[in-house]
Amino acid sequence: MTAKILVVDDDREMVELIQLFLNNAGYTTLSAFSGEEALEKTFAEKPDLILLDIMMPKIDGWEVLRRIKEDPEARNIPVAFITARTQNIDKMIGLSVMKAAGYITKPFSKQELLGEVRRILEEKRAGGVS
Repeated sequence: MTAKILVVDDDREMVELIQLFLNNAGYTTLSAFSGEEALEKTFAEKPDLILLDIMMPKIDGWEVLRRIKEDPEARNIPVAFITARTQNIDKMIGLSVMKAAGYITKPFSKQELLGEVRRILEEKRAGGVS
């Protein structure tokens, strides 16, 4: 069974690039272009992994992750941030405080993205990530 990955970013070109990398690697992808749409698709589709931008209008990635973690049916879906926020404090907050499964900074390579996706999905299958 192929993993279903929700890609969330308000930049359509970024979403399309990430989807291209993931689809070529054999993953099924969904897309969302806002925090609201990300939450709707998360609750409706129950993806295996969410790749989430932090800086989005209205509902940012921090708030999207907080709402996902509050939901009993969605809280175990791993979320990795894909963001232009490169400060160590942002990474620490994302991983330690918000409990994101990963933190990828833009720009990233195809290999970096696919490696992180593989790592998170393998940890999830082994029961170690949420």
